[in-house]
Amino acid sequence: MPAAEPAPTGVRARARIEVRAAILAAAAKRVAGDGAADLSLRAVARDVGMVSSAVYRYFDSRDALLTALIIEAYDSLGDFVEEQVESTRGRPAAERWVDAALAVRRWALEHPNDYALIYGTPIPGYAAPDDTVASGTRASRALIGIVRETDRLDPIVSHHIEPVLAESFVALRKELGLDVDDATTLAVITAWSQLFGLLTFELFGQTRNFVSDDEALFRAAATSMAASIGLPMT
Repeated sequence: MPAAEPAPTGVRARARIEVRAAILAAAAKRVAGDGAADLSLRAVARDVGMVSSAVYRYFDSRDALLTALIIEAYDSLGDFVEEQVESTRGRPAAERWVDAALAVRRWALEHPNDYALIYGTPIPGYAAPDDTVASGTRASRALIGIVRETDRLDPIVSHHIEPVLAESFVALRKELGLDVDDATTLAVITAWSQLFGLLTFELFGQTRNFVSDDEALFRAAATSMAASIGLPMT
């Protein structure tokens, strides 16, 4: 009969996962209340009833803790958008884009502190490491996947693309597996930045006095973005 896995190992592993989750939850509350710039491992340790030296066994610096929070937020958004994109397979590409964009908005409205952490004001003294890249690009890759999976794109207005920019576009398309021309690449990048620009305006109160229905504005803008890329409506 094979020997059973030593119980203490499993218990220790589960305990470590639980403690790490508690630290992250306490850190998220601190960021929501005090701002990311003022996050303190000592304060988080107090919140979870630990000595600060114990927290360092899980996160060796404030930046490591911030990185873990940022990755969690990106993955939460990525899960949400990927699920939406997957659920709309077979529908017109423009509809899929609008629905995915609205999914980004719904997630942001439900997680405003997480949104501010990953898309808000840069944190003084913090530089996101490469560890955040895979999680940080999940939502954008899901949206770009709609373009990649579209059998045909409607003609769009062509623009002059400077050679240095065209060279960058080649590398970007190779990374994304995107078989489109430079004009469409530019349209995708522009639409992506417009999507988050408008959403940031809404969440930070910049649209408060000039529109009465932010969702209607966002839907109309997302529809315009889809058309600018050449995503078909039917």
